[in-house]
Amino acid sequence: MNEREKMISGEWYQPECEELKCDRFRAKEFCMKYNSLLPEQIDKKQEILNSLLGNAGNNSVIEPNFFCDYGYNIEFDGFVYINHNSVFLDCAKIKIGADTFIGPNCGFYTAIHPIDFKTRVKGLECAKPITIGKGVWIGGNVTVLPGVEIGDYSVIGAGSVVTKNIPANVVAAGNPCRILRQID
Repeated sequence: MNEREKMISGEWYQPECEELKCDRFRAKEFCMKYNSLLPEQIDKKQEILNSLLGNAGNNSVIEPNFFCDYGYNIEFDGFVYINHNSVFLDCAKIKIGADTFIGPNCGFYTAIHPIDFKTRVKGLECAKPITIGKGVWIGGNVTVLPGVEIGDYSVIGAGSVVTKNIPANVVAAGNPCRILRQID
């Protein structure tokens, strides 16, 4: 199994291998091009998203600035709106359901580094996927950590740090993010 296959399957891998470095350079080049486009260059933006992402959904909008590690691990299941200054560390899959809205300055981080210093300095890492259901609203300045699932139609309050799964149809907020109430 090569390092890219290990990464996608959630095993420990070496991110500094040549293949993954090339993949990251490719993604960063696409992000730079995307972020430099004028607001009215909608067709060109969609073209870049279609080339960069695993699935760009239906006419999804990502406001600049947008950054990701690989791009091919990001999948939208329909229309998704992402406001300014988003960061997707997509070492594992990041799947976002249709009709989801994401506020500015949000981060989605799938990468995990070893706790043990001696292992960490060897450069190994692993990743766990993030799954966000359909119709979700994520407020500004939210951080979603590795392995988290957010259920359909839930609302995540601004400034939250989502460390654990959030079920469908709830309002949740805080650091760490916790359920505040059900949505009727």
